[in-house]
Amino acid sequence: MTTGEKIAKCRKEKGMTQVELAETLNVTRQAVSRWEGDLAFPETDTLMKMSRLFGVSCDYLLNYGEQQPSNEKSETGGNLFFDFKNFYFEYTSKTHIGKLPLVHINIGLGRVAKGFFSVGLVSVGVVSVGPLSLGVLAFGCLCLGLVSIASISAGLIAFGGAAIGFIAFGGLAVGALAIGGCAVGAFSCGGFAYGSIIAVGDVARGGIAVGDSSAEGSVISVLKSDYELMKNAVYAELDKIPKFWSGFTSLMRSLANNFMNT
Repeated sequence: MTTGEKIAKCRKEKGMTQVELAETLNVTRQAVSRWEGDLAFPETDTLMKMSRLFGVSCDYLLNYGEQQPSNEKSETGGNLFFDFKNFYFEYTSKTHIGKLPLVHINIGLGRVAKGFFSVGLVSVGVVSVGPLSLGVLAFGCLCLGLVSIASISAGLIAFGGAAIGFIAFGGLAVGALAIGGCAVGAFSCGGFAYGSIIAVGDVARGGIAVGDSSAEGSVISVLKSDYELMKNAVYAELDKIPKFWSGFTSLMRSLANNFMNT
């Protein structure tokens, strides 16, 4: 293989475009194209950056026909690259799960971390950590995931300042089961609670509404001060809810009891 072919091969294995490689090395895309077409050779300092980025030796890139030993590992057990000038850090583990590296840390403006475990300003992975993250388990400022924990989060189970999910916990929570300062959902509990089935809160609006200062329910409304007198009537309405929601009705019954005991 020629030097250009090796550069192209390493770039593709890393999942980078010519533009992304050019930005990483602080050169033009045309320069990368010329290297890969064997029309020019990279300068020494650029070659050293590429060797660190790709986790290969400079000799491997320059020597025709030489194959990189399959058991060669860096001291970190993966590919590590750091460019202080461009505020860029990247680590890619040698171990892969399918086409994804087990660990991918990619921190820098405009860069995306993609790995089974991923960390970056923008992060995509099974377990994802970053200001903007997408994953089965996602942590960050703005997140989307099966389980999502963030200032603004969306997921099957969401925790955050603003949370949207089937089960949502947050200052503002929207979901089938919502618990928060302001909660909206089929079952909701919060300072202000709006639930199409059950609402429990200081101010409650819903089918069955249980509130401290205000309660408005289309089926039944109960103020905290009157709760003991109307408990049996509330429970009778809860028992009418389809069994599909039995787990949620049990939880909301418990929340209502706890709310009234505070």
